[in-house]
Amino acid sequence: MSKQQKILDVMKSNPKNVDFKILRKLLEKSGYECINSGGSHFVFRKQGCSSVTIPFKRPIKVIYVKRVLEILERNND
Repeated sequence: MSKQQKILDVMKSNPKNVDFKILRKLLEKSGYECINSGGSHFVFRKQGCSSVTIPFKRPIKVIYVKRVLEILERNND
């Protein structure tokens, strides 16, 4: 099992305790580009895919973690 898969498994089991840096790293490894124009929200874009907006606030809300998990699962298929 890869390190990335282990992180995804931990995120699935406990989506309340996820750091923004981890979400950013996973999305960037999946080919998304991080865009921030100085505000508190980061937009992740990938050509041919819908964009994802995640606010940089601690803790990251569960809904954003679940969206990232869905996106990463769709990309792996």
